[in-house]
Amino acid sequence: MARARVFGVGALVLTVLAAAQQLMLAVGLGGWLPGWQPWPYLLLAAVLWLAAKPWWLENGPRRDGVPGPWASFEERLRQVPAWVYVAVVLASAVGAWVWLQDFEPYLGHEEAVYANKARFWFDGTPDAGWGVYRPVGLPALGALALWLTGYEGHASGSGMGTLRAVTLVLALVMLCTTYLVARAWTTPRRAVVAVLVLLSGLGFLRRVPEFLNDIGSTALLLVVVFLLVKAQERAGSRAGRLALLLVPVVALAAFYLRYGVVGNLLAVAVAGVFAYGPRAWWAYGRWLWAAVGLLVLGLVPHLLHAVERTGKPLGMILSATSQANREYVGDGLVYYLSVFPYRLAGDLGAVVMAAGLCAAFAAWRRVRGGRNAEATGVREDDRRRVFLGTAALLVFVVLGVATDGEPRFVYLPVTLLTILGVQALAECTRAWAPRVLASLAVLAGVTVLGTAQVVAHGAMPGPTALGVSTVPVARTLAAQDGERCLIVTGYEPEFGWYSGCDAVTYRQYGERVREARVPRGTRVSFVRFERGRLQPGAAGVRRLIDGRDATLLRVPAADGGSAGAATVWSVRF
Repeated sequence: MARARVFGVGALVLTVLAAAQQLMLAVGLGGWLPGWQPWPYLLLAAVLWLAAKPWWLENGPRRDGVPGPWASFEERLRQVPAWVYVAVVLASAVGAWVWLQDFEPYLGHEEAVYANKARFWFDGTPDAGWGVYRPVGLPALGALALWLTGYEGHASGSGMGTLRAVTLVLALVMLCTTYLVARAWTTPRRAVVAVLVLLSGLGFLRRVPEFLNDIGSTALLLVVVFLLVKAQERAGSRAGRLALLLVPVVALAAFYLRYGVVGNLLAVAVAGVFAYGPRAWWAYGRWLWAAVGLLVLGLVPHLLHAVERTGKPLGMILSATSQANREYVGDGLVYYLSVFPYRLAGDLGAVVMAAGLCAAFAAWRRVRGGRNAEATGVREDDRRRVFLGTAALLVFVVLGVATDGEPRFVYLPVTLLTILGVQALAECTRAWAPRVLASLAVLAGVTVLGTAQVVAHGAMPGPTALGVSTVPVARTLAAQDGERCLIVTGYEPEFGWYSGCDAVTYRQYGERVREARVPRGTRVSFVRFERGRLQPGAAGVRRLIDGRDATLLRVPAADGGSAGAATVWSVRF
C-alpha cells in the first residue's frame, strides 16, 4: 500500500502539472517549451494512476461523497441540452480557424496543388503542380466555391480565404459526424466530450485551417464504419439492408475526395470480417453482391480515366503510392509506432486513445471467451468494440506499410479510439462518471486553446517563413495581360498560385524541352533561391538557358524568410 500511495501522489502531481501546462499554453506562455511542444504529463500520470489503484480505491471519494455545491452544479449542467454543448464546440472550431489564419497567411505546398486545380477548372489558369495521382473531389468543391463567391482572378488575392473556408465547412461536418456517430454508440454528453477531445488534438487542429482533403474524407470514412456496424447490429432488417447498400455510395464519395482512403477501407473491411465473421456478411446474400456491384459501377469512371492516363486500371492509385516520401517500405509504420498516441492526439487525447485501445482489447477477450451474446461476461456491443479497435490498428499497419507516416493520414483510427476511450473512462468510473467526464471536458476545452497556441507558434512559423521568401518573387513574375509564362522552381505549386503562371520543377522542365512542349512566345523564368530545394547551381541554370538571351533579376532576402535571396533568369521562347 505504501508503494501505491507514492504512485498516487506522483500521479496527482503530474495531473496538476498537465492542467497547469495547458493553462500556460492557452494564455500564450508556451515559449519556455522546446518548439512549443507540451510534455506528456497526463499520459505519464495515467500510468501512475493505474499503478496506484489500491490506494485510490481505498481513499478515493465514495458514491455518496459528492459535496452539495458540486452536486447542485452538476444538476445545472445536466439541464443544458446536448446541442448547446455541440454548438459551443463548433464555435470553438470556427474561432480557432479564424485565429490561425493570421499565423499561416500563405498557401502551403499541398494546399496550392489543389487550389491551382480548382482555379484551373474555374477560369483556365494553369494547374501548376497537379499530378495524375491527385483526387478530384476537393478541387471540384473549391471551383464551386470560387464560382459562388465571384472570384476575380489571381490578382485579386481573394481566393485563398474562399478555398480555406471550404475545408472549414468540411471540418465542421467532420465534428458533427463524429458527434452523431458517437451519440449512437454512447450517450449525447459522452459524444460531446469525444468531439471536444478530438478537436483538442495537435494532429487534428493543425490541419483545420488548411485547404486539404484529409478531414473531409475522414468524415465519410466514419460514416462507412457506422453503416457497417448498423448493417450487423440490424442484420435481417430493412434498416440493415439499407445501411449495407449505402456503404458503397459513401465509400465512393470518400474515394473521389481522397484516393488514400483505399488503405483505410481495406483495413475496415478486414476488421469487419475479423470481428463479425464471414458468415455474418454472407448472410446478406444478394444484398451483399448488390453493394459490391454499386461499388464497382461507381469506380468505372476512375478506372477508365486511369487507363487513359496511365495505361493501367490501378495506375493512378499505384502512382499515388509511389509518391510516398519514405526511405524504405514500412518506415511509415515505424513512424506511427514512435508517435502513438501522444503526437497524434496530444497529451489528453493520448490518454483517451489508450483507454479506447484497452477497452477494445478487453472486449476481444470477452468475445473470444464466449462466442455469443448470451455467454457470461460478453456484452451486447463487444463485437462493435472489437471491430472499431481492430479497424483502428489495421489502418496504422496498412498505411504504415503502403506510404509514409503523417498524423493527417490516420484521423480515422484516432477518432475511433477516442470514441471508445471516452466510453471506457465513463464505464470505469461508474458513479463518478459525470464528474470525470465534466473534468475531462473542461481540460479538453483548455487544451483546444493551448493546442491552437502550439499550432500558431510551433507548427506554422516554418511554412510561413518559406512563404515570406517565395510569395514576393512569385508575385513579381505574375502573368501580365494574358501573357503565357512558365516558372521553373523547386516550389512549383506555390509559384503557380501566386503568379498565375504555369510552374514546373527543374526535372520536369528538362523533360518538356526534350519533348518540345514549351509553346513559342512563352516567358520562361528560372528561379533559384539562396537556400532553396530541388534546384541546380547557377551553372546548371545557364545550361538550361542554352545560350538564349536572358534577363537577370535579383530579389533580396525578405525579412523572416527561410529561403534567402532569389536569382531569376527570364528568357523568351
